[in-house]
Amino acid sequence: MSCYLRHLKDIFDEAGIAVAASNKKQIDRAIHQIVGTDYKDCPGTWREIKQQIIADEQKRQDFILKLKNTFK
Repeated sequence: MSCYLRHLKDIFDEAGIAVAASNKKQIDRAIHQIVGTDYKDCPGTWREIKQQIIADEQKRQDFILKLKNTFK
């Protein structure tokens, strides 16, 4: 299960999302969809997150907004 989730704690905090065992799969699926990778392609998803979201502040804010909207 999503080895990269632990690296996104600050993003989840900003989005107001509490990651728990009960919602990890749902969060994982949402992240894959947001970054446009196939589900369960964790290395590819983490690569996209690092290249797009972590490297660019505007994309980071857009990603956080999409997460917020997904988990309202």
